[in-house]
This record gives sequence, C-alpha cells and structure tokens, in this order.
Amino acid sequence: MSAKKIGSVDSVGSSVSVKGRQAALELSADTVSIHKNGIEFRSPQSFNEWSEMTVSLQSPEDGSKLSCHGVVIACAGNKHTGYHVSMVFTSLTPQTEERLLVMARSAFGNG
Repeated sequence: MSAKKIGSVDSVGSSVSVKGRQAALELSADTVSIHKNGIEFRSPQSFNEWSEMTVSLQSPEDGSKLSCHGVVIACAGNKHTGYHVSMVFTSLTPQTEERLLVMARSAFGNG
C-alpha cells in the first residue's frame, strides 16, 4: 500500500491540502468533517479503498498540529459529481484520541 498525506485544516486558512504520489489536491475546509476516530472529505479525485494515509491536522482552537495514520474505508462517487472519502484512524494514543474528540466537537467536526 502506498501512503498519502493530507495537509492541514487550519484555523486561519480555508483549505486542506491532500498530497500523495499520484495526487495533489487543495480542498476547501468546508468539505472536511473530523470525527473522533476518522475523517470524511469531498474530493474531485478518487482514492483506493484500503490505501494507507497520514493526515496532519491543525487545531482550529489553539493551532496545535496533530498527525494521524489511517486507512481509506470508503470512496463513493464519480468524476462528474466528485467523491465522498471516508477514512478511519488506526493506532491512536489516548492523548491523540482526546485531541481528536476536541476537534470533532469544533466547527470542523461532526462528533
């Protein structure tokens, strides 16, 4: 599996960067939803299910950065309407889980 990296959801900007070997995307922050155990986003490009990814997030609350590893579990849509990508995080420490829970409850989250 190849690893891809999602940039950051920052408190100042309004975009998210998705970078991988075959893809480099700039997504609007309103297309991202953070959950306590994963992330969902709208993308103009599809991602293979079971692809490993590294996600770097910047907290909208205090600007702190958080890096999580995960796996794409679903990617639905088409090239005309875009894709809805769901990813679950793996191997989270208790501290990372707590920070994700705070972010999930923020403006970027969905609980």
